[in-house]
Amino acid sequence: MRTPVDPQRLTRRRVEAGLSQNALAQAIGVSKQLVSAVSLGKANFSPEKLAQVADVLNCEIADLLPASDDEFHALTQRPAS
Repeated sequence: MRTPVDPQRLTRRRVEAGLSQNALAQAIGVSKQLVSAVSLGKANFSPEKLAQVADVLNCEIADLLPASDDEFHALTQRPAS
């Protein structure tokens, strides 16, 4: 079973960590092609690899997953004036 990753969140965290796709791939023991495919939303990591990605990027697994509808709603609400 593969865990869906939010491509934009993954890319943002990877860039913030100063890692290339190749460096991330090497750090977790997968091909650059897999990291690229996940970054494009065409593939996903296994739960075990996703945990490794979170460790390498120094974040929580949830930081790499799509926002839930509730989180999306909260993020898009404008404060009352």
